Amino acid sequence: MKKFLVAAAMLPLVGLAAAPAMAQTNQDARPFTGYANLGFSHSDYGVSDLGGVTGRLGMRYMRFVGVEAEGTFGVDSDHSTRYGPPTRTELNRAVAAYAVGWLPVGSKLDVFGRVGVGNSRTEIKGLAQDVKFSRDSINYGVGAQYFVTNNDGLRLDLTRQSFTGGPGRADTYAVSYVRRF
Repeated sequence: MKKFLVAAAMLPLVGLAAAPAMAQTNQDARPFTGYANLGFSHSDYGVSDLGGVTGRLGMRYMRFVGVEAEGTFGVDSDHSTRYGPPTRTELNRAVAAYAVGWLPVGSKLDVFGRVGVGNSRTEIKGLAQDVKFSRDSINYGVGAQYFVTNNDGLRLDLTRQSFTGGPGRADTYAVSYVRRF
C-alpha cells in the first residue's frame, strides 16, 4: 500500500520530467486545457455503502500535469441494524482538491494518478440522537478517460480516502461524463 501511495505521489513529477521531451509531439498548442465532469460515485466506508453525484472542475497544464477540485452530494443511503435499532447512514457531502499527473496513451485515451486532501460529512439517523461526522482525509487514486469526440468523453476512477485523526478509510468508484473546453 505504501508503495502505491509513493508511486501515485511521484506521477506528477514524472509528468514534469517527461513534458519537455514530449512537448514536440503535442498537436494541441494550448498550454492550458480546462475540463468539467459530472457523474455517479459509490463509496465503500467499510460499514456503509453510500452513493453520490460527483462534479469536478480541473485544469491541465501542457498534457501531463493538472489540478482539480471535486464535490459530491449524497443521493443513496445505507440502511442497517448494526447499531441496534434500524439506522440510516447518509453522505451529506464530500469535497476534495487534487494534483493530477496525466499520461496520454493515445489520441483519445488518458490514464492518470491523483493525490490530494478532502473532507467528508456523514450522518447516522435513527439512534436516540442523530450522529454527524466530519472527517479530513488524504486521498489518492488512479483512473482513465476516453474521449468519444474531441471534447466529450467518459471517465472511470478509483480513489482511496485515508482518514486522518484515527482509523478508517473509504474506497470510491466513480463513472463520469467529461467535457473538455
